[in-house]
Amino acid sequence: EVIAAIIILIREILISGLREFLAKVQIKMPVTSLAKYKTFIQMFAIAILLTGESGDNIFSIGNYNANSIGIAFLWLSAVITVYTGYDYVRKRIHHAID
Repeated sequence: EVIAAIIILIREILISGLREFLAKVQIKMPVTSLAKYKTFIQMFAIAILLTGESGDNIFSIGNYNANSIGIAFLWLSAVITVYTGYDYVRKRIHHAID
């Protein structure tokens, strides 16, 4: 779980820095729909994980408790994070290099 969180944090720092740099040279970097879904999945995962053991009464699905469901959503958002981070960098890195 820590690795997924580190992946997400690194992407957020990298993309925030790229956005800040591009804003100084007046180049827009619009948010993609997939990135918005990723943020929703992240927030949903965090909300589930914060419920702790009491979340098992709400989020249990079969043999999976709230913790395992939250971790699954966290990893899903980490995978989407890698993709969207790569996509942003691929589309705008040439502006930073120039």
